[in-house]
Amino acid sequence: MRTVVTYGTFDLFHIGHVRLLRRLKALGDRLVVGLSTDEFNKVKGKEIVIPFEDRKEILLSCRYVDDVFEENSWEQKRADLIREKASTFAIGDDWAGKFDDLEDIVQVLYLPRTKDISTTELKTVLSTITDDKLQEIKNVASHLVSLTESLK
Repeated sequence: MRTVVTYGTFDLFHIGHVRLLRRLKALGDRLVVGLSTDEFNKVKGKEIVIPFEDRKEILLSCRYVDDVFEENSWEQKRADLIREKASTFAIGDDWAGKFDDLEDIVQVLYLPRTKDISTTELKTVLSTITDDKLQEIKNVASHLVSLTESLK
């Protein structure tokens, strides 16, 4: 049995995640995901929208994912790969070269990201929408204050 292990945050689960997981599953018989905990994401400087347990449930509901475990630190990968009896460690190509030191125990692959979609981009769009809405509310409130004062 060929086990593939990957890691990630998988916040705001989107089509890029689905496509990555499908490609990863095609590399073996079993796909196991090391899911970054909320605490580890803080260490990485990432702000999370969806809490760990919900992200884990989402991943486990995906037909490509066989199991999920906690990722709590950068240093745990080697022990995880050995514990999971991994044949392949695969991750997005934005990490190219970063995990080559694991090639003594597994095949290391860096897969291309899905074009034009990322969680970071989604968060940027959402924050823009929020800023636009906030400005709209401020404009309406300012108009109401002016209207109220004109009625005095």
